[in-house]
This record gives sequence, C-alpha cells and structure tokens, in this order.
Amino acid sequence: MSGQEDPERYLFVDRAVVYNPAAQADWTAKRLVWIPSERHGFEAASIREERGEEVVLELAENGKKAVVNKDDIQKMNPPKFSKVEDMAELTCLNEASVLHNLKDRYYSGLIYTYSGLFCVVINPYKHLPIYSDNIIEMYRGKKRHEMPPHIYAISESAYRCMLQDREDQSILCTGESGAGKTENTKKVIQYLAHVASSHKGRKDHNIPGELERQLLQANPILESFGNAKTVKNDNSSRFGKFIRINFDVTGYIVGANIETYLLEKSRAIRQAKDERTFHIFYQLLAGAGEHLKSDLLLEGFNNYRFLSNGNVPIPGQQDKDNFQETMEAMHIMSFGHEEILAMLRVVSSVLQFGNIIFKKERNTDQASMPDNTATQKLCHLLGMNVMEFTRAILSPRIKVGRDYVQKAQTKEQADFAVEALAKATYERLFRWLVHRINKALDRTKRQGASFIGILDIAGFEIFLLNSFEQMCINYTNEKLQQLFNHTMFILEQEEYQREGIEWSFIDFGLDLQPCIDLIERPANPPGVLALLDEECWFPKATDKTFVDKLIQEQGTHTKFQKPRQLKDKADFCIIHYAGKVDYKADEWLMKNMDPLNDNVATLLHQSTDKFVAEIWKDVDRIVGLDQVAGMNETAFGATYKTKKGMFRTVGQLYKESLTKLMATLRNTNPNFVRCIIPNHEKRAGKLEPHLVLDQLRCNGVLEGIRICRQGFPNRIVFQEFRQRYEILTPNAIPKGFMDGKQACERMIQALELDPNLFRIGQSKIFFRTGVLAHLEEERDLKITDVIIYFQSVCRGYLARKAFAKKQQQLSALKVLQRNCAAYLKLRHWQWWRLFTKVKPLLQVTRQEEELQAKDEELVKVKERQLKVENELVEMERKHQQIIEEKNILAEQLHAETELFAEAEEMRVRLLSRKQELEEILHDLESRVEEEEERNQSLQNEKKKMQSHIQDLEEQLDEEEAARQKLQLDKVTAEAKIKKMEEDILLLEDQNSKFLKEKKLLEDRIVEMTSQLTEEEEKAKNLSKVKNKQEMVMVDLEERLKKEEKTRQELEKAKRKLDAETTDLQDQIAELQAQIEELKLQLAKKEEELQTVLARSDEESIQKNNALKQVRELQAQLAELQEDLESEKLCRSKAEKLKRDLSEELEALKTELEDTLDTTAAQQELRTKREQEVAELKKAIDEETKNHEAQIQDMRQRHATALEELAEQLEQAKRFKVNLEKNKLCLESDNKELLCEVKSLQQAKVDSEHRRKKLEAQLQEFMARATEVERTKGELAERSHRLQSELDNASVLLEEAEKKSVKLAKEVDNLNSKLQDSEELRQEETRQKLNLSGQIRQLEVEKSSLLEQQEEDEEARRGLEKQLQLFEAKKRLEDDVGAMEGLEEMRRKLLKDMELTSQRLEEKTMALDKMEKTKNRLQQELDDLTVDLDHQRQIVSNLEKKQKKFDQMLAEEKTISARYAEERDRAEAEAREKDTKALAMARELEEALEAKEELERFNKQLRAEMEDLMSSKDDVGKNVHELEKSKRTLEQQVEEMRTQLEELEDELQATEDAKLRLEVNMQAMKAQFDRDLQTRDEQGEEKKRALVKQVREMEAELEDERKQRSGAVAAKKKLEMDLSEVEGHIEAANKGRDEAIKQLRKLQAQMKDYQRELEEARASRDEIFSQSKENEKKLKSLEAEILQLQEDHAASERARRHAEQERDELADEISNSASGKSSMLEEKRRLEARIAQLEEELEEEQGNMELLNDRFRKSSIQVDTLNTELAGERSAAQKSENARQHMERQNKELKAKLAELEGAVKSKFKASITALEGKILQLEEQLEQEAKERAAANKIVRRTEKKLKEVLMQVEDERRHADQYKEQMEKANSRLKQLKRQLEEAEEEATRSNASRRKLQRELDDATEASEGLTREVNSLKNRKLSELYCISIMIIREKDYNFNYNYAKIVNIFTIKIDPKPWFLSF
Repeated sequence: MSGQEDPERYLFVDRAVVYNPAAQADWTAKRLVWIPSERHGFEAASIREERGEEVVLELAENGKKAVVNKDDIQKMNPPKFSKVEDMAELTCLNEASVLHNLKDRYYSGLIYTYSGLFCVVINPYKHLPIYSDNIIEMYRGKKRHEMPPHIYAISESAYRCMLQDREDQSILCTGESGAGKTENTKKVIQYLAHVASSHKGRKDHNIPGELERQLLQANPILESFGNAKTVKNDNSSRFGKFIRINFDVTGYIVGANIETYLLEKSRAIRQAKDERTFHIFYQLLAGAGEHLKSDLLLEGFNNYRFLSNGNVPIPGQQDKDNFQETMEAMHIMSFGHEEILAMLRVVSSVLQFGNIIFKKERNTDQASMPDNTATQKLCHLLGMNVMEFTRAILSPRIKVGRDYVQKAQTKEQADFAVEALAKATYERLFRWLVHRINKALDRTKRQGASFIGILDIAGFEIFLLNSFEQMCINYTNEKLQQLFNHTMFILEQEEYQREGIEWSFIDFGLDLQPCIDLIERPANPPGVLALLDEECWFPKATDKTFVDKLIQEQGTHTKFQKPRQLKDKADFCIIHYAGKVDYKADEWLMKNMDPLNDNVATLLHQSTDKFVAEIWKDVDRIVGLDQVAGMNETAFGATYKTKKGMFRTVGQLYKESLTKLMATLRNTNPNFVRCIIPNHEKRAGKLEPHLVLDQLRCNGVLEGIRICRQGFPNRIVFQEFRQRYEILTPNAIPKGFMDGKQACERMIQALELDPNLFRIGQSKIFFRTGVLAHLEEERDLKITDVIIYFQSVCRGYLARKAFAKKQQQLSALKVLQRNCAAYLKLRHWQWWRLFTKVKPLLQVTRQEEELQAKDEELVKVKERQLKVENELVEMERKHQQIIEEKNILAEQLHAETELFAEAEEMRVRLLSRKQELEEILHDLESRVEEEEERNQSLQNEKKKMQSHIQDLEEQLDEEEAARQKLQLDKVTAEAKIKKMEEDILLLEDQNSKFLKEKKLLEDRIVEMTSQLTEEEEKAKNLSKVKNKQEMVMVDLEERLKKEEKTRQELEKAKRKLDAETTDLQDQIAELQAQIEELKLQLAKKEEELQTVLARSDEESIQKNNALKQVRELQAQLAELQEDLESEKLCRSKAEKLKRDLSEELEALKTELEDTLDTTAAQQELRTKREQEVAELKKAIDEETKNHEAQIQDMRQRHATALEELAEQLEQAKRFKVNLEKNKLCLESDNKELLCEVKSLQQAKVDSEHRRKKLEAQLQEFMARATEVERTKGELAERSHRLQSELDNASVLLEEAEKKSVKLAKEVDNLNSKLQDSEELRQEETRQKLNLSGQIRQLEVEKSSLLEQQEEDEEARRGLEKQLQLFEAKKRLEDDVGAMEGLEEMRRKLLKDMELTSQRLEEKTMALDKMEKTKNRLQQELDDLTVDLDHQRQIVSNLEKKQKKFDQMLAEEKTISARYAEERDRAEAEAREKDTKALAMARELEEALEAKEELERFNKQLRAEMEDLMSSKDDVGKNVHELEKSKRTLEQQVEEMRTQLEELEDELQATEDAKLRLEVNMQAMKAQFDRDLQTRDEQGEEKKRALVKQVREMEAELEDERKQRSGAVAAKKKLEMDLSEVEGHIEAANKGRDEAIKQLRKLQAQMKDYQRELEEARASRDEIFSQSKENEKKLKSLEAEILQLQEDHAASERARRHAEQERDELADEISNSASGKSSMLEEKRRLEARIAQLEEELEEEQGNMELLNDRFRKSSIQVDTLNTELAGERSAAQKSENARQHMERQNKELKAKLAELEGAVKSKFKASITALEGKILQLEEQLEQEAKERAAANKIVRRTEKKLKEVLMQVEDERRHADQYKEQMEKANSRLKQLKRQLEEAEEEATRSNASRRKLQRELDDATEASEGLTREVNSLKNRKLSELYCISIMIIREKDYNFNYNYAKIVNIFTIKIDPKPWFLSF
C-alpha cells in the first residue's frame, strides 16, 4: 500500500484547509489562547473575563470554565500560521505554539518541520513513501525554501553550499534513542551517494567495490557491531559516529572517514530486561554454518552468561538473514576471508570470557577455577597458553618496590578482571573494524577538496539517576548547543547587517560557557573531569572523596548544586541548558581509568594469533592491577597504577576527541537535525505532548526559540506587508506609485506601533514576537467590520427592492380590481356585447398588430446592425493592432538582422584578429624561446666571465701584494744606502759624488738595458716616422702655447676652488659649532623634559586631589544650597506666621483699644501677648541674621575654593600647553637633525664625486705635464721649463697628498664620531626603555592607589550618609545645633582628607624611591613579580568580598534610612495633629469668650429694653413688634448656642484623636527605637567583621612589605656592583669623547668637500638648466611665431574679405540710386562697420608689427643661443678631440722622449736620473694615495652602515614613542572610566539628596495643609462673628434713637478682617 500512496501527501500542506475563513473568524471572535494541561500539554481556551492577575477562561473542547493565572497563559497564533513549515515564522513563539504546530503536522503525516536552523524530525513508526529516487530527483538542485521540509533538503543545501562557497559542511543529527538518528543518517548518505556518485558518466554502473556502494555498505557492518535492541529502539546505536565524506572539486565523492565516540562496551557483558547485546553475537549464533560453528567453538544462546536474556528476537527481522547481509557488506568492503574469521573468532572469545567460572576456596578468600573448559576454548580462540592465562588471572605478578610478587586474587577481583578483559577486547575489535573501514574508504589518488560531515550522536539525556556516560553525552550536547547558538548569532548578525538594522548583538553561545567550564576547566578551580583525573592518581581515593572534593571546589559555582534528593540517590547536580540533572558518582573512578589485568594483556599482546596481537598492541597505555599496601574493599579500583607514565584516562581521551570534533565542526557550516521520539509504545500516529516537550527542551529547539525571541523573528517582504495590512491604514499611502519601503514606513506611522517592536530593513520589515498576531487580529476585526457594513448595505438594498416590488404589486392589484369592477358592470350591457363581437372583425385592429410586428422586426434588424457595426469596429481595431504589431515585429526583425549582420562581421573580425594574435603569440613564443636560450647562454658566459674576473682579481691581489713587498724592501734598502752615503760623505768628500753617480747609473743601467732593447726596436720605426713628426712639431708648439693658456685658466680656477674650499671649511666649522650647540640644547631639552614629566606627574596627582576637593566642595555646596532652600522655606513660613501674628496682633490691639473698660485680665493678656510677639520678633530677626551670616560665610568659602580650583586648573592647563610646545619643539629639532644627517650623507656622496673628478683632472694635468716635459726634451730651455713644471706638479702633488692625509684623518674622525653618536643613541634608547618601564610601574601603582582612594571615598561617602541622617534628625530638633554639628563634621572630614592626602603623598614618595630601585634591578624583580601577582589576586578577592560587604552595608543603611524617614513622617504627622489640636483649642477658647461677651451684651440689651419699656409709654405701640423681634433674636441665640455646642463636640473629638495619635506615636517611637537598636547591633557586628578583614589585609600587607624589604637588601648589593660597572663605563665614555672630537673634525672636512662638490654641481646644473630653458624658450617662440603667422594670415583674409564687401557695397550703392532713402541707413551702418573693421585691421597690423618685432628679437636670441650652443658644442668637441690628440701625442712623445733620451744621454744624465727619481717618488705617492683612498672608501662604507643603523634606531625610538602614546591613551581611558564611576557616585548622592528634598517638600505640604486648616477655622470664626454682627445691626436698626452710638460700639467689639459695609448695605 505504501508504494501506491501519493508521496506529496506526506510532504505538502493543504493550504485550503489552512486558509479557512471560518477558522479565522472563530479565532478573532473567541480570543483563543493556550493554557497548561496535564493530559494534552496545552489546551485551547477563549478568554471570558479578567480579574486582576487571574483570568476566567472557557475550554474550547468541552466548554468548561477555568480560572488561570495570567502568567500561565500563552498566546495562540492566527490560523494563517497553522501547520507552518518553519516555526521561526510563528508570530507567537512559545512552547504551546511549537507543540501544537508539530502535533498538527505529525497527525497530517508531515514528520519534517523547520525551526530556524533546526530541522525537527518526529519518528513516524511506519514506512513512508518519501525516500524514493523520484523524491531525490525532486529535491535535487532546489533551494531549501523552494521545497517542503525534508532531510533531503538539508543534504541538498549542504551539498550546494559546499560546491558554491568551497566551504566544508556538517549535518548534526541528535536525539534520544529510538528517535531516528541512524535512519536519517542513512538517508543523508543515500542522497549524497545518488547525487555525487563518481561513476555517473561511465558505461558500467555495477562495478564491484565502487566507492559509493562501499560507503552505503559500511553502515550495515557498523550497525551489526555497534547497534543493539533496547526498550525504546530495536536498532539503537550504542556509539556516536562522525562520518566524513570527501568530495573533489567537481563534486564527486572521492573518499570517506568514520570517527566513533563512547561505545557502550558494558552491553557486551550485561543487558537489562527485554534488551539485547550487540547484533553481531545473535547474528553469528543464528547464521553461522556447522563448519564455522565448530571452528569458532560456538554453542547455544542459553549457554552464554554474557547473553543475559538468552535469544531475544526482533519483530520483523531475522538474525540469520542479517548475518548474510553483514558478510556480503564485508566482501563489498574488500575484507579478506582471514580477517573476517579473525573478527568472528574474537567475537566468540568475548562470549567465552563470560563462561569462565570462579569459586571461593573454603579456608581463604582466594579464587580458584574448578572447571577450565571455557578457559581452554578461550585460549584456543585467542592463541594463548592455558596455564599462563589461569596463572595471570588467579595470581598475577605485581611489582612491589623493585621486585615482582605473585598475589592471589579474590573471586570478586577475578570476575571483575575477566569482565574488564571482555569489554576491552570487544572495544579494541570495534576500533580495528572502524579503522579497517576507513582504510577501505580512503582514496589516496584523488585528494578531497572539501567534505560533508554527518554527526550521529546521542542527544541530551535526563534520567532519574545519571552516571558517567550520561555526563559525557550531556557535555557533548552542551558544546553542540553552544555551536548552534553561536551559528545562529552569526547568521542573525549577518541578516541584520545586510538589512541595515540597528541591534545590540548578543553572542548567546556564551550563556552555556559557565556549564562547560564547570565540566572541562583544567584549573582555577578545576572542573569535574579534571578533579576526576586528579582523584584517579591518588591510591586511596574513592568515589566519595571525589564527590567531597568536587563540592569543596565547585560548591559556589552557579551551575553546580548539591542534590535535593537523599544521599543514596544522587551525589551532585549540574544545571544544564535543558534543565537540572542529578548525577550518581558510583564507580566513576573505575570507569574513568578503565583498569585491566596487565598480565593477561601482555599475554594477548604476545598471542600467536596475529589479529589478536595487533588489536592488543597498545599494552603500554593500560592501567594495571598492581597491588598497593593498605588496599581495602572501598578503595578497590582506586589502587591502579600506570606503566611508564603513559596512562591516559577515558575522560581525557573523550575530551580530546570532542575538542577535535568541535574544531572540525567550527571550521564547517553546520546544519542541525533534531530527532524526536513521539511515544515509548512505538505506535504510529500517537504523540505524547509532555514527552515531546521534554525532548524539545533537551534538543535545544526551545533554546533556539528563546534566542529568536530576543531579536526580530518575524520578517515580511515590503510588498506582502503592504498587500496584507494596507486595509488597516486606508489613507496613509497616497495614490500613484510609491517605493515599498516608504509605503511600509507610512503604514507603520499610521499604525502607531512602538519603535521597539519593529525594524525596517532594506527589503523586509522585521517584527518582534506577537506583533503579527496583533496585526492579524486588527485586520480580522477590520474585515469583519467591512463585511458587516457590506452585508447591511446589501440587506438594505434587497429590502428596498422587495418593498418596491410589493408597492408595484399593490398598484397592479388596484388596477385589476378596478378593471374587474368595470367588466362586471358592462358584461350584461348589450352594446358592450356587440362591441366585443364586432371589434375582431375590423381591419384596423389587424393593422395595428401588423404595425407592431413590423416595429418588432425593425428593432431586431437595428439591433443586428448595431452588433455588426460593433463587430466591424472591433475587427478594424484588431486589424490595426495586428498591423502595428506586424510593423513592430518587422522593425525588430530588421534590427535583429542588422545586429546579426554586425555580429557576423564582428565574429569574422574577431576570427581574423584571433588568427593574427595566434600568429603573434607563436612569434612571441618563438622569440621568448630564443631569448631564453640567449639568456641562458649569456648567463653561462656571465658565470664564466665572473669566474675569469675572480681569477684575474686574485692574480692582481697577489701581484699587488708582491709589488708592495718589493717596494717595502726598496724603501728599506734606500734608507740603508742613504745612511751609508752619509758615512762615506763624512769619510770621503771627494769620492762621494762619483760613488753616488756610479750607484745611480748602475741601477739605471739595469733598467735602461731593457728599455734600450725596446727603444732600439722603436728607433727603427721612429726613424721612419721622424719626418712626419717634424711636421707635427710645429703644430705641437702652437698647441703648447694654447695649452699654456688653458693651464693658466685652470690655475685661476684652482685658486677660485681653493678660496671656495676655505669658505666651505669655515661654513663646516660654523655648522659643527651649531651642531654642538644643538646637542647641548637637546640635552637641556631632555633634562627639561624629564623635569616636565616629573612635574606633570605631580601636577596630575595635584589635579586629581583638586578634582576630588572640587567634587567634595560641590557636594557640600549642593547640601548647603539645599539647606539654604530649606532655610528659605522656613523663613517664608516664619514670615507667614509673622504676618498672621501681626494681623492677629492688630486685631487684638483694636479689640484691646475698644475694650479698655472691660477688665484688667484682658490688659494683662494683651501685655503678655505683646511681650511674646516682641520676643518672637527678636528671635526671628536673630535667626534670620544668623542664617544670612552663615549663608554669606558659606558663599565666600565656596567662592574662594572655586577660585583656587580654577587657578589650579588654569595653571595645569598652562603647564600642559607649555609641555606640548616643548614636545613640538623637540620633535621639530629631531626632524631638523635627521634632515641634516641626510644632507650630510648627500654632501659626502657629492664630495666623493668631486674628489674623483679632481683626481681625474690631476691625472690629466700630470699627463699633460709629462707630454710638455718630453716635448721640451730637445732643447735645454725646454728641459729647464719641464723641470720647473715638474717642480710645480710635485708641489701640487704634495698639496694633494696633504689633502688626502687630511681627508683620511677626517674620515677617521667621522667614523669615531659616528660610533660615539651610535653609542649615545643606544644609551638614549636604553634610558627611554627604562623610563617606559618606570611609567608602566607608576601607572600600575597609580591604579592601585586610585582603587585605595576609591575605597576611602566610599567609606567617606558612607560616613557622610550617616552624618546626613544624623544631621536630618538634629535639624528637625534644633536647626542651629545641626548647623554647628555639620561644620564640626566637615572640619573632621577635612582633617581626615588632609591626613589621607598626606598619606598619599608619603606613599607617592615611597613609590618614587621604590621605582628608582626597581628600574635598576628589573631582572631580579621578574622573579618577585610572580609572587606579587599571586598576592594581588588574593588582595583583589578580599577587596571583592569587602565590596560585597559594603553593598550589604549600603542596603542596611538604605533600610535604616527608610525607617528613619517613616519615623520622621510619623513625627511630622504627630506635630501637625498637635498644631491642629492647639489651633482648635484656641478657637474654642475664643468662641467661648465671644459667647460670654455676647451673653453679657444680650443682658445689657435686655436691661436697656426693660428700661425703655418702663420709661416710654408713648412707644407702647411698638412693644408687640419688639417682643416679636426679641423672640426671633432669642431663637437665633439658641441656634448659635447649638452651633457652639457642636463646635465644642468637634473640639472634644479632635482632642481624643490627638490623644490617640500621641499613644500611637509613642508606640511607633518605641518600635522604631527597637528596630534601630537591632540595626545598630547588626551594623556593629558587620563592622567588627570588616575590622577583622581589614586586620587580615594589614597582616598580608605587612608580609608583602617584609618581602619588599628583602628585595631592597638584594637590590643594594646589586647597586654596589652597578657602581663598579659605572666606573668602567665612565672610562669608556672618556675614550668615546675623544673619538667624538676626531669625528667632528672629519665631519668639518667632509662638509668642505661637500660644499665644493655642490657648487660645482650647481654650476653644471645651472648651465644645463639654462640650456634647457633656452631650448624651451626657442620652442615657445617658434610656436608663438607660427601662431602669429596664422593670426596674420587670418587677419589678412578678413581684411581682404572686408575690402571685397566694401567694394560690393559701393557698387550696390552706385547702382541703387533710386532706393537711396531706404538704403541710406544701411549704408551708414555698413560704413560704421567698415570703419570698425578698419580700426580692427589697424590694431591687428599694429599687433602684427609688435609680434614681428618680438619674433625678430626672439629669432636673434635663438640665433645667438644656437651660436653659443654650437660654439659650446664645438669647444667641447674640440677639447675632446684635443684631449684625444694630446693622448696620442703623449704616446708619440713618450716614444720620441725615449729616442731623445738615448740621443742625449751623455748631456742630461744627471737631470734624467733626478727626474726619474722624482717620477718614482710621485708614483709611490700615487700608490699611497690610492691605498689611502681605498681605506677612506672602506671607512666611508662603515660610516654609511653605522648611519643606517642609527636611522633604524631612530625608527625604533619612534615606535617606542607610539607605544608610549598608546599607553597614555589607555591610561586616559582608565581615568575616564574612573571619572564615570565618580559621576555615577555623585548621581547617587544627588538622588539621595533629591529624595531628602522630596521628604522636605512633603513636610512643607503637610505644614501648608495645617495652615489651611487653621485658615478654615479662622474663616468659620469670622463667619460666626459676621452673623453676630448682622444680628446686632438688625437690633440696632429697630432702635433708631440709639443707632449711631451702638453701631460704633458694635464695630469696636466685632472688628473683623472683612469690610462690614456690604453687610450694612444689605440690611
């Protein structure tokens, strides 16, 4: 059935079901959400009611109501997102939505779902038709988003990325056992083998051993040896593997490699219930034939102890068939028959290990082996000796000290050893198998360009109790999750950067780092694996000691917890990203060490079976079972020992392999596949929500969703967003075209979304989670509104239509009724009957019918005609369109043909061009070959020539050395001869001359004999040439004269040069003096710089102190300002009170003045009140004066402090500016010196050139002189002249010798100076390096001091806060006392600050001393710095603890401050109540007094009334009226009484409330005091703890000081050594100074020569430049001439043209006499034009003349220059010819001279000998000069090298300066950070001040409220008084006779604030 099913049903989603409008409406109407459910995980429910934090919901499934907390509700996505392929697109990213989406897709048969980078796979537990070749072809070449989710899509994307980006890929498959990891790995390999097969293009596809086939067949072999049946999975991989498939550049598979991790080898010996061991055991027992069984000694399933459950079959599989498949796979993998047999033999031996049975002997614990049949079988299979094996098992040899001892084993130890050997054997077999498969898959011929790695490893596991294996797996998954987080972070970052979105990037991979560090950290503190390895080294270590050590080291780690369960269940807990995991540490040490019996291991290594020996070749690396003394049962397994230090634990090996794997994965582009098991029952179509949620959490899918939530997971393209949500903003986008981005921006503005909820990119708009759901909801509501409106319109329209229809029906019924009634009336009328019968017979009726029929036909015809016309019009239009299209197509065709023709031409041209280029290329190649051959031959010749030149140079050197030796011998001989001659002269004066001549002649004869033989041969030739030479002699004489003239000119030039050299020497001396001055200035500047740096350091310290003082003063100023503001408020309140009191005083005064006659008591009260008021005034005035004085003092102090700080800052700024100027000056000086050095080098080079030229000139002069001497040899006069010239030449030579000697000396001086300068530079660099080290140390100590200062400041702030609290309390009690206390505390603080500053200064001084010593002894301090760093770490830890304690103190202080504020508020409220009660009491007293006065007044009035009634009879009429008024007044009085009684009741109530408040206040005070006491006690305890910590710190500091003192003692010793070294250095410096002096002299001489050379060069360059300028001028003049000629020709043409126009116009004027009037104006205009042209012509002519003049001048100049040039050239040519001729003549004259010498020997023997001696001397001098020159050249080269080294040092110094700048910048940044911290602290202080001000304001508000209450009471009083006032006025008006008197009296009594006039007028 599965083959017939449609595979697309399991891949694609039915969008019709998803986009169901009914579901959308249901979602919007019901407000659906997710709530937690125990059964379903999450259930859908609709919100009904919200009650604060709780919500009433109605379940969607059964309609039940439930009340849930708001935090437990999760939003539901709109139906649009149902069954979404990528869960990252969900707008509501939460657990419920993810689970619901996976569940819906799973129930629909869609097992693959994307979640961002993840591909989530849920095991379907059935075969699906989605893995066929057709599906592979469907996914091939497609992008990930183009196709539905599938493992093939992941494989395809990895393959394509590898090919396109040339980047290695990896696919990471993780999940629980049974989730489908192995199957998905197979599918990936299947896809890659199909897509990247290397034999696609070959004819024979079924080649045996093909690489892809082998790759596919490697899996069954690994499954049979590494997979097993578990409870969850029938084919569970019990190992992790990383399959690496290599590809070449073209994308074909070229090889593969497999790496394995954590094989569960314990399964080979023991299995749980209903589980199996590895498949190969069952396959071998079931599938082996009889022959194989007998060879391998196999038995039945139940005969093996290691098969715990016997034969457990797998449903749907046969072990026999699987065995055959495994064998076939091995054959395909090219396994040999012997290899397969050897492997199966090892498998059988593993089973035989379990059949070895040990028993305990009766008397001892020793183990024995009663039956050794299993042992014999095992030894036969493994190729061992039975006796040796039994001995190694039962009594192995153990090394004790240096000897080996046999130690008997117990039964438990023997069983353990056998099981360990079985596990180790199987593990080594598995490793060999993997290695063999890798060998088969490896292809060395074709190297892989890139690879795809497939990781199949167990996912995160959380069991009830987890062991060592689970920790390794969870550690691996932590690393993989970190890789995923980091990859996701990088991709998100790239996406946001690509779209240009601002977002603070967070590397979520760092969140997992603490947990990874907890497991893998090697030290400080060590992690779990490091501690486990450490415990494995200790002999008595146990699992318990490991756990204790782990808790001790990592107990405080954030990711480590002690177990909440009982001790026997779990030992410790680690918080992984997936949750908390409890670990049980049983047998962890054994599992980590993996111990083996080394005796048996050596036997296996020495086995006769080569295969067994090979797999046991790593015997040196195993852990032996050597016995250790003191071994007990608990320490079993911990007494293992390594061999030769090669021991490596399982944890170490696993960590190494994991680090390699992670390094490989980090270098790849990872693709993540997460496999999920839906249920444990292996049922298809069932999904347990809680199980899936746990796996999603463990697999990191929910972790990825958490990361998504941090950013903007929902992304929509602009067009889609506009299309979908434009309905929400109908008027936001104007009509017409608009860019998508602008439209979206306008829509967002119209929607008024929070800017934090969205970001607009370049092509998409990004939203946070939940925003799209909100927009969907809004859209649905809008659509529902629109549809409702549309429905209402439609219904209205239909209703109106129905109503109109009803109306028409009603009117029609009326017509029918009317017609029926008429018919009923007429039907019996005879005439009507006649009419009805006659009418049909009439033709008129028929005509009407015919006419109607014709009309109908006509209408039909017209309709047809209209249709035909319309069709015709349409056809014409279409025809026109077709014609236009045809024309367009024709044009396009024409264009295309033209283009084709052009392309064809281009192709032809390109072909021809290609052929030409190919020919050229061939020619060039042939030329290149020829050139290469020539080059080769030339190189060979060059090598030969070089070798020949080397030989010649060697010969020359040898000859030169021989010649020098001969000359030395000659010189010594001559010296001896001279001595002898002197002796002879003393003895024989007469014979001396003859002897000298004889010796000279003998010497000369020896030379002359050889010369004579040559001369005789020449004489024969010369006799022939003599006649010719006689003719030439005349010419030579003339030339001699010319030469004499040239010699005189040269002598003049020489004199000039001598003068110039003297000038140059003077200039060099001046420059040397300037250089010395500059050096002195430089030294001064350096000293100044050092002093400036020291000052800058001091200034920076002072600046920091000043800044601190400024901040402190600012804080004090702010406090004082606040105090001032509070004082102002108090003053304003006092002024208000004063005004109120003054008003009350005035009122009292008026009352007292009016009621003077009342009583004496009132007067006393009045006097008391006045005294009190006066006292109050005085007190207020005194307080105001004191406050003003204090404020002025504070202002003055603040102003002075600010001025001082400003001055200090200005001084610092000035100093800084000066420093910068000095720095710039020094830099400029340095640059100038460098420029001078460069100029000196150039001058030196120029001087060398000049010297060479001078030498060449000297040589020429010498040659000429010799020529002249020979020419004058004929005559005596000429010979005398020659002698004189020779004397001159000798003088010149002597001068040249002197100069050369001077030059050599100067060169030596220069060398010495250069060496000195180099030494100076080196010393300067050393000093600078020392300074840099000092600066760094200063910075370090400065930072430490700053930290101490910050701590002091924090302590000071704490004290200031306590003081502020104290001051606030005292301020409330007594303001003046508080101010005095503040001043005292400020003084104390200032003293403390001074003390601290003194301490700081002392410390800085001490530090300076220490720095000086440190700079000298840096080498020894390097060792001490390590200890110091350790101590500093301890100090930093203590400081951190102290900071934490300070934070706790600060929290306690804040709590105490809060309590104090509450107490203050309570006190303020109590005071307010007190004031209100007092005010009410006063009002009551005043009311009572007023009542008494009224009663008195009433009594007086009654008495007066009675008197009036009795005295006046004539007023009897009004008695009745008066009685009425009396009654009314009495009623009013009673009412007033009742009101007064009510007021008294109110007063009583207020008094009761006051009493209650007082009681409450007392209770609050008591409670607050108790709380304060407890807080103070706690604070004291904490202070004591702090004091203890401080004392400990001081002790540690003292230890450090002692260490430092020891270091100082060592330094002093070294200083003594240094002083001795400095003495040696001073002696060397003296020598250096002398060398510097010599160098300076040489430099001066060098400068002279450089000047000479420069002047000569300058003159030559000037001549060349003049000649070039002249040539340029010539060219420019020629160009100007040509241009002028062209202008002239153009102007002549214009003139001729104008003349022609003039002639033509004249003719026209003469001809057109009739049209004179019309042409006159034109004539005038043309005449003006002609005149203008003539003027222009004249101007042009004048210009032409000027240009001609210029041209003539320039031509003259050019001619002169040409003539000069020609003359110069001819002169140069002549001189060159003359030189050549002179050389020729010289040669000829030499020959002639030889002849003449032979002819005139007798005459001029003495002169000739003298001349020859002189010549010899000159030659010697020349040779010496040449030597000296060579030495000078060598010295110059050395100086050049030294100069280069100096330049390199200068560059190094620049780099050092740059480094210093960077360090300064870092220090500045550190200072800025400190400033920021200070500013934050100040902000905290300002906040606390603001809170205090707020409290003050609340107090002020309360006081104002109390004042308002008093005012209300006063207003009530005033009202009552005004009412009494009105009553009195009414009474008085009744008594007219006594009105004025009583009115005045009443006014005096009831004086009130309001004006009584309106009351009077109203009555």
